[in-house]
Amino acid sequence: MILTSKTLCFYIATIISYGVFSQDKPEVNLGGALRFNYNLSSWKDGQKKRGGDFGYDFFRINTKAKYKGVKLNAEYRFYSKSFGGGMLKQGWIGYDFNAQNNLQMGLTQVPFGITQYNSHNWFFGINYYLGMEDDHDMGIKFSHKGVNWEYALAFFKNAEELNFGSNSDVSDSRYSYDVGSIDFDGDGNLDYRNKEVNQVNAKINYLFSGKTAKHKLGASTQYGGLYNLDTENMGSHYAIAMHYELFVGHFDVKAQLSRYKYNPENPLGEASNVIAMTAYGAPYLVASEGSTYTLGAAYNIPVKWHPVSSIQIYNDFGYINKNESDFENTLMNVTGALITAGNVYTYVDFAAGKNQPWLGPVWTDALAAGTANANWEIRFNINIGYYF
Repeated sequence: MILTSKTLCFYIATIISYGVFSQDKPEVNLGGALRFNYNLSSWKDGQKKRGGDFGYDFFRINTKAKYKGVKLNAEYRFYSKSFGGGMLKQGWIGYDFNAQNNLQMGLTQVPFGITQYNSHNWFFGINYYLGMEDDHDMGIKFSHKGVNWEYALAFFKNAEELNFGSNSDVSDSRYSYDVGSIDFDGDGNLDYRNKEVNQVNAKINYLFSGKTAKHKLGASTQYGGLYNLDTENMGSHYAIAMHYELFVGHFDVKAQLSRYKYNPENPLGEASNVIAMTAYGAPYLVASEGSTYTLGAAYNIPVKWHPVSSIQIYNDFGYINKNESDFENTLMNVTGALITAGNVYTYVDFAAGKNQPWLGPVWTDALAAGTANANWEIRFNINIGYYF
C-alpha cells in the first residue's frame, strides 16, 4: 500500500473524528516540522564550484492521542524520492499503567544504548549508521522509569515490514538503518539478502546525583535471528553496550562502548564478513563484526538575542574498530552548534569522516572494507527547521 498525502490526511481526519464523536474528552494533538538543508562537501567538485547547495530536507506530520491511559504516537515523514520518499519513522499504541510504567506496541524505538539520541548534532553518531542509535522496529516494549532505576524489556518481531511476501526483501524506504539486501555486483539481482527477526532487548540505567552533578550509568543487550531469503536458514546477531551520561549545569557528556556481531547463513560463495544495511533509499555494506566507541560533549548557552533564546555548542566523536584485519576502520567527528529561536531550530555542523559513507566519496564499501589511507573528508552543513 502506498501512503499518499491525500490518504494520510484522510487517516488523520478519521482519528480526529473518532475522538470527537466516539470518545469522552480524548486528547488529540497534531504537529510536525518543515526542514531545509544547505551543505558543502569537500569531495564534490561541482558542488564546491557552485558554493554548495540549499534545498528541501523533509516535511513531517506528528499525531498524538490519549484516552484513559491508552496512547497513540505516530510520525510520518516526506523526503524527496531519491532520499527514500515517504516513510513512517515511528507509530505505536501505548498504555500507561501508572506514572512509572508504560507499554508500547508497533513501530517503537529499540531500547539500546543512550536514548533518545547518543549524540547532539544533526548527523547523529556513528552508531546510527549501524542501526544502533534511534533505531525503530516492529514489536512490543515495556518501560519503567523510577527515581533511581530505569529499565526496558522488548521483543521485536522484525524491522519495518512493508512487503508481506514469503521471501520479500526489506524495503530501502526507512528512517532507521536495518539489515537488508543490496545489488552488490550490479547484475540486477539482490545479494546479501537477510532480515532481522525475533529480536529481544533489555536495557537498564542507574541514576544518581552528587552535589552539583547528575549521572546515568547503564548497560544494554540485544539478540535476534537473521533470516536469509536465499538459503531460508536462520543466522543470528547480537549487540551489547555500556553507556554513561553526565549532567552538570548547562554541560553534558555522553559516552558509549558497543560490541556487535552478525552471523548470516548466506549462500555458498557469498561472504559472511559483511552484511547489507539500508535506509533512505540506498543500501550499503557493513562489517559483520566490530566495536564502536562514541564520546560527545555539549554546553548550552542561554542568550537573549530576540528571537534566539539559546545556543548549544557540541562535539561528537565516533570510531568503529572492525574485526576483519584487512578492513579499514571508520572515524567520524562533528563539531557544531544548535541555535534555538522560537520554534526554529538550526544545526550548524562541521562533519568530518574517514571511511564513512555519508562523509566521503565511497558509498558501498566505506563501512565494510573501506579505503586504505583514506583522507579526512569534510561536510559543512546547515539544517534549518520549523517545528510546530
